[in-house]
Amino acid sequence: MKTLSRIFGLLAVAAAMLATPAVAQSERAISLSGDVKVVKSVTDASGQATIEYGDTSVVVPGDRLIFRTNYKNTSAELVENFVVTNPLPSAVVLASDSAADLQVSVDGGETFGLLADLTVAEEDGSTRAANASDATHLRWVLDVIQPGETGQITFYAIVR
Repeated sequence: MKTLSRIFGLLAVAAAMLATPAVAQSERAISLSGDVKVVKSVTDASGQATIEYGDTSVVVPGDRLIFRTNYKNTSAELVENFVVTNPLPSAVVLASDSAADLQVSVDGGETFGLLADLTVAEEDGSTRAANASDATHLRWVLDVIQPGETGQITFYAIVR
Protein backbone atom coordinates (compact mmCIF):
# COMPACT_ATOMS: atom_id res chain seq x y z
CA MET A 1 0.00 0.00 0.00
CA LYS A 2 2.91 2.34 0.65
CA THR A 3 3.96 2.00 -3.00
CA LEU A 4 0.44 2.79 -4.22
CA SER A 5 0.27 5.85 -1.96
CA ARG A 6 3.59 7.04 -3.38
CA ILE A 7 2.34 6.48 -6.93
CA PHE A 8 -0.92 8.33 -6.20
CA GLY A 9 1.03 11.26 -4.80
CA LEU A 10 3.34 11.37 -7.79
CA LEU A 11 0.40 11.14 -10.19
CA ALA A 12 -1.27 14.06 -8.40
CA VAL A 13 1.92 16.05 -8.87
CA ALA A 14 2.01 14.97 -12.52
CA ALA A 15 -1.56 16.14 -13.06
CA ALA A 16 -0.70 19.50 -11.51
CA MET A 17 2.35 19.82 -13.78
CA LEU A 18 0.23 19.06 -16.82
CA ALA A 19 -2.20 21.76 -15.83
CA THR A 20 0.68 24.24 -16.07
CA PRO A 21 3.40 22.86 -18.37
CA ALA A 22 6.47 24.98 -18.94
CA VAL A 23 6.06 27.24 -21.95
CA ALA A 24 8.60 29.34 -23.75
CA GLN A 25 6.50 32.23 -25.04
CA SER A 26 3.08 33.85 -25.31
CA GLU A 27 1.88 32.58 -21.93
CA ARG A 28 -1.10 34.92 -21.99
CA ALA A 29 -2.07 34.11 -25.59
CA ILE A 30 -2.27 30.35 -25.06
CA SER A 31 -4.34 28.67 -22.37
CA LEU A 32 -3.30 25.19 -21.28
CA SER A 33 -5.07 22.49 -19.29
CA GLY A 34 -4.19 18.88 -18.75
CA ASP A 35 -5.30 15.59 -17.34
CA VAL A 36 -4.12 12.03 -16.79
CA LYS A 37 -6.30 8.96 -17.35
CA VAL A 38 -5.81 5.21 -16.99
CA VAL A 39 -6.16 3.42 -20.34
CA LYS A 40 -8.03 0.11 -20.15
CA SER A 41 -8.91 -2.35 -22.88
CA VAL A 42 -12.36 -3.78 -22.16
CA THR A 43 -13.84 -6.76 -23.99
CA ASP A 44 -17.63 -7.07 -24.12
CA ALA A 45 -19.67 -10.31 -24.17
CA SER A 46 -19.39 -10.55 -27.97
CA GLY A 47 -15.58 -10.37 -27.82
CA GLN A 48 -15.41 -6.80 -29.14
CA ALA A 49 -12.54 -4.87 -27.51
CA THR A 50 -12.85 -1.15 -26.78
CA ILE A 51 -10.58 1.35 -25.09
CA GLU A 52 -11.87 3.13 -21.99
CA TYR A 53 -10.29 5.98 -20.06
CA GLY A 54 -10.68 6.01 -16.28
CA ASP A 55 -9.58 8.12 -13.36
CA THR A 56 -6.25 7.57 -11.68
CA SER A 57 -7.55 7.12 -8.13
CA VAL A 58 -6.30 3.51 -8.23
CA VAL A 59 -3.29 2.61 -10.35
CA VAL A 60 -0.85 -0.26 -10.07
CA PRO A 61 2.53 -0.93 -11.65
CA GLY A 62 2.07 -1.82 -15.30
CA ASP A 63 -1.02 0.37 -15.82
CA ARG A 64 -0.96 2.39 -19.04
CA LEU A 65 -1.72 6.10 -18.66
CA ILE A 66 -2.50 8.81 -21.17
CA PHE A 67 -1.29 12.33 -20.38
CA ARG A 68 -3.19 15.01 -22.32
CA THR A 69 -2.50 18.72 -22.58
CA ASN A 70 -5.17 20.84 -24.28
CA TYR A 71 -4.25 24.22 -25.71
CA LYS A 72 -6.18 27.18 -27.07
CA ASN A 73 -5.02 30.42 -28.62
CA THR A 74 -7.17 32.91 -26.71
CA SER A 75 -5.75 35.93 -28.50
CA ALA A 76 -6.55 37.60 -31.80
CA GLU A 77 -2.92 37.08 -32.86
CA LEU A 78 -1.21 34.21 -34.62
CA VAL A 79 1.26 32.41 -32.32
CA GLU A 80 4.32 30.79 -33.87
CA ASN A 81 6.83 28.27 -32.53
CA PHE A 82 5.03 27.77 -29.23
CA VAL A 83 7.01 25.37 -27.03
CA VAL A 84 5.46 23.08 -24.42
CA THR A 85 7.81 21.12 -22.16
CA ASN A 86 6.54 18.50 -19.71
CA PRO A 87 8.70 16.75 -17.14
CA LEU A 88 7.99 13.03 -16.99
CA PRO A 89 6.88 12.02 -13.47
CA SER A 90 9.32 9.62 -11.80
CA ALA A 91 6.47 7.16 -11.04
CA VAL A 92 6.10 6.38 -14.75
CA VAL A 93 8.21 5.39 -17.73
CA LEU A 94 7.49 6.70 -21.21
CA ALA A 95 5.68 4.02 -23.23
CA SER A 96 8.06 2.85 -25.94
CA ASP A 97 5.30 2.95 -28.58
CA SER A 98 4.75 6.61 -27.69
CA ALA A 99 8.40 7.61 -27.92
CA ALA A 100 9.41 7.27 -31.58
CA ASP A 101 8.30 10.69 -32.87
CA LEU A 102 8.52 12.73 -29.67
CA GLN A 103 11.24 15.20 -28.79
CA VAL A 104 12.59 13.88 -25.49
CA SER A 105 15.30 14.70 -23.02
CA VAL A 106 17.35 12.10 -21.15
CA ASP A 107 19.39 14.67 -19.21
CA GLY A 108 16.84 16.47 -17.07
CA GLY A 109 15.57 18.80 -19.78
CA GLU A 110 18.92 20.25 -20.85
CA THR A 111 18.86 18.90 -24.43
CA PHE A 112 16.16 17.37 -26.63
CA GLY A 113 16.04 15.09 -29.64
CA LEU A 114 14.47 11.97 -31.03
CA LEU A 115 15.04 9.05 -28.68
CA ALA A 116 16.80 7.08 -31.43
CA ASP A 117 19.41 9.86 -31.71
CA LEU A 118 20.19 10.22 -27.98
CA THR A 119 22.76 8.49 -25.79
CA VAL A 120 23.13 8.07 -22.05
CA ALA A 121 26.40 8.17 -20.12
CA GLU A 122 27.04 5.14 -17.92
CA GLU A 123 28.80 5.29 -14.55
CA ASP A 124 31.98 3.82 -16.06
CA GLY A 125 32.16 6.66 -18.61
CA SER A 126 30.89 4.64 -21.57
CA THR A 127 27.74 5.58 -23.46
CA ARG A 128 24.79 3.57 -24.69
CA ALA A 129 21.76 4.24 -26.83
CA ALA A 130 18.95 5.89 -24.87
CA ASN A 131 15.69 4.04 -24.39
CA ALA A 132 12.20 5.09 -23.32
CA SER A 133 12.93 4.48 -19.63
CA ASP A 134 15.69 7.13 -19.77
CA ALA A 135 13.30 9.95 -20.79
CA THR A 136 13.01 12.75 -18.22
CA HIS A 137 11.16 15.43 -20.22
CA LEU A 138 9.06 15.71 -23.37
CA ARG A 139 8.81 18.73 -25.66
CA TRP A 140 6.50 19.81 -28.45
CA VAL A 141 6.98 22.79 -30.76
CA LEU A 142 3.66 23.95 -32.21
CA ASP A 143 4.67 25.72 -35.42
CA VAL A 144 1.55 27.87 -35.88
CA ILE A 145 -1.52 28.31 -33.68
CA GLN A 146 -4.23 30.40 -35.31
CA PRO A 147 -6.42 32.78 -33.25
CA GLY A 148 -9.11 30.69 -31.53
CA GLU A 149 -7.47 27.41 -32.55
CA THR A 150 -7.59 24.52 -30.09
CA GLY A 151 -5.66 21.28 -30.02
CA GLN A 152 -4.30 18.52 -27.86
CA ILE A 153 -0.90 16.96 -27.33
CA THR A 154 -0.65 13.52 -25.75
CA PHE A 155 1.76 10.86 -24.65
CA TYR A 156 1.46 7.46 -23.03
CA ALA A 157 3.37 6.19 -20.02
CA ILE A 158 3.46 3.04 -17.91
CA VAL A 159 3.30 3.10 -14.10
CA ARG A 160 6.58 1.77 -12.64
